[in-house]
Amino acid sequence: MLRIRIVEEELMRYYAEQEMRCPVHFCVGQEAVSVGVCQALAHDDSVMSSHRCHGHYLAKGGSLKGMVAELYGKSSGCASGRGGSMHLIDLSVNFLGATSIVAGTIPIAVGVGFSNKLKDEQSVSVVFFGDGATEEGLFYESLNFAELHNLPVLFVCEHNFYSVYSPISVRQPSSRDIYKVAASMGLDSIRIDGNDVEAVYLATQSALESVHSGNGPYLIEATTYRWVEHCGPNYDNHIGYRSEEEYLNWREKDPVATFEEKLLKDTCASKEFIGTARQQILKEIRDVVDYAKRLPFPDSSELAKGVYAS
Repeated sequence: MLRIRIVEEELMRYYAEQEMRCPVHFCVGQEAVSVGVCQALAHDDSVMSSHRCHGHYLAKGGSLKGMVAELYGKSSGCASGRGGSMHLIDLSVNFLGATSIVAGTIPIAVGVGFSNKLKDEQSVSVVFFGDGATEEGLFYESLNFAELHNLPVLFVCEHNFYSVYSPISVRQPSSRDIYKVAASMGLDSIRIDGNDVEAVYLATQSALESVHSGNGPYLIEATTYRWVEHCGPNYDNHIGYRSEEEYLNWREKDPVATFEEKLLKDTCASKEFIGTARQQILKEIRDVVDYAKRLPFPDSSELAKGVYAS
C-alpha cells in the first residue's frame, strides 16, 4: 500500500510538468482494495481493471517501469506507448488489461472465467470496477452469465460513492445495495470495509475458497473513497459536489496510515523500518521517472500496426 501511495503521489507531482499527455485517474485513498485482493491471489489468477487501474496493476506485480513509460507515451511502455494510464497490461503477471470504457472489462473477465472452466484450469478471473459500472447493462448480463454457467469469476466493486461528480444518492435508490443485487441473481456476495486491508484480504481468501469449491462466481463490494478529483492530480472539493467535512472524515480512515499504526502498535514494524521503506520507494519512483523521460517515443511507422488483424 505504501508503494502504491508514494508512486501515485509522485506521479501527481510530475503530472504538472505536462509531459504525461494522457488522462490519469489516481487511486490515492483506495489502496487497501488493490492490495488486499491481489495479495490473496495466485500467480495464475488473472486480473482485469478499469480506468482507475494503477493500484491493481502494481498490486498484481505489474512492471513499474512499464507503467510509467506508458504514462509518458514511450515505446517501451507496457502497451507500447499507445494506451496511456487507462490501458495498462502485463501478461507476465496475468494482468490482462484495463480500459476506459465503464464496465467494459467485466464481460471480458467473464469470458476468461468461461475459458478457464472449459479448459478445466484452477485459476480465477478477477475484475475490478467502480460503483458506476453497476449501472451498466454489461454488469447485469455478466453476473447472469457467470452464475448461469457457474464460472470461476471474482467481481470486486470498489464502491467510492461517486461517478465523476454524481454521488450514489442521485444515481441509485437508497434501498438498493450492490452486494444484495448480486445475491438476488444467485451469487454469493459480501460488503466489507475497503479501507481495512486485512478485512479485504480475508474476504478475498474466503471468496476464492468458495469459487474453488465449485460454488460459482462471487462478488465483493468494498466501500472506500478517492481523495483527489475523478480525473487528474488535483483536489477539487471547492467545486461543491462533495463537502470538505465528508472528505476529511474519509481522510481519517486512511488505509495506509491506519495499517501503519497497527503495525507499530503490534511491534510488527518500527518507525525506522517504515521510514527506510519510504525513502527506498521515493528513490525507486524518481529513478523510474528519469528513466522513462529518456526513452524514445514510438516511431511513426508504428502508427498503423496492431490496428487490423492480419
